Amino acid sequence: MRAGRRLPLSWLGVVPFFAYCGVFLLLPTVIITAGSFATKDGAFTLSNFADINQPYLVKALEYSVVLAGVSAVVGAVAGALLAYAVVTGNPRGILRRSVTSASGVLAQFGGITLAFAFLATVGPVGFIYLLLQQHGIDYFAHGIWLYELGGLILVYMYFQIPLMVIVFLPALDGVRPQWREATESLGGSTWHYWRYVAGPLLAPSFLGCTLLLFANAFSAYATAQALVSQGSIVVPLAISNLLTSETGRQQPGLAQALALSMIIIVTIVTVLYSLLQRRTSRWLR
Repeated sequence: MRAGRRLPLSWLGVVPFFAYCGVFLLLPTVIITAGSFATKDGAFTLSNFADINQPYLVKALEYSVVLAGVSAVVGAVAGALLAYAVVTGNPRGILRRSVTSASGVLAQFGGITLAFAFLATVGPVGFIYLLLQQHGIDYFAHGIWLYELGGLILVYMYFQIPLMVIVFLPALDGVRPQWREATESLGGSTWHYWRYVAGPLLAPSFLGCTLLLFANAFSAYATAQALVSQGSIVVPLAISNLLTSETGRQQPGLAQALALSMIIIVTIVTVLYSLLQRRTSRWLR
């Protein structure tokens, strides 16, 4: 090294980020991976992954993927439409401030309070259900589906849609009204504007937000635990039951194998998202 030449210090700015990822992402992943291949005594085993092939665990994995996928897609579409309605209004108006403030609160609203809110409104003894029942409408005529997969999807929409509004609103703010005017001045229609201008700009953000909603719903625990008191309808509940057995039959290795399976599923979905993003970019060109 030449005399008087100093090492560049620009890389020091990313040290906190890599430290955060290492402590809160990589280290837990390593611990879970090591624990999924170990017995209670610490010996190496592959039986934890073989034990996943139990009907109730396979069903929990399927339910979790369906729950996360449906709530992410529906929440992304509904949240994007709501965010677009907000953007088209006055940027300093009461509508935008009210929607963004409510979305910030409702996106963090979950757990016991959210489960109780739905039970008190649309549950079997909720005032909306009793009101509709008096007018001959009984949406629980074929069973109380609120505690099943369909009910969880409905409840998850309560925080998925506001979260989509929050994370997708900045992308919509980046689309300038002058671009639509330029498209119209060149003879383009609304279809041409969304097909060749706004669509290619918003597609990566929309797909990224959808992936965020999938991961958010896939890992959610408190709301499902409060609403479904028994059983393991989703993977987070199954992991909790395997770690907190009241009969002394805890299976921490199997619980960590399930957690590793969740990481693998999210990784696969992320890869599929990248491929879909590339194809969407090519189609929108």
